[in-house]
Amino acid sequence: MSDRETVLFANAAFYAAFATRDVKAMERLWASGDVMCIHPGWPPLTGREAVMASWRNILGGQNAPDISCRKAVASIYGTTAIVTCVEVITSRDETQQALCATNIFVRAAGSREWHMIHHQSGQAHIDPKRIEEDDVPPMN
Repeated sequence: MSDRETVLFANAAFYAAFATRDVKAMERLWASGDVMCIHPGWPPLTGREAVMASWRNILGGQNAPDISCRKAVASIYGTTAIVTCVEVITSRDETQQALCATNIFVRAAGSREWHMIHHQSGQAHIDPKRIEEDDVPPMN
């Protein structure tokens, strides 16, 4: 598997953890060092503890939305990778909205495993119904 394929796999695993509200999987995906996260409408969060607390709050909420990742594109810069994508959020009343996201991953020297160090998403003026499904890497 190429670096691009493995980082897209890590990105897909992030959205699978989000969609299934799997806190343990989410914790495994994030790097153990300095990390940052900006959820839509939230102030920037820095540090693993603050970031993971935010994910425990979001994933444990009763009104957590359904999410899917579309149009993921990866750029590799040595041991750092940037993935941009469109998140489609579906609320309980079936209302959909699109968010644009940037996810940054790092890979430890000698490792093939990518870990997230930054996630940011924000509202996009895109009609979610017009976003085509794309090739998402298999999760096996």
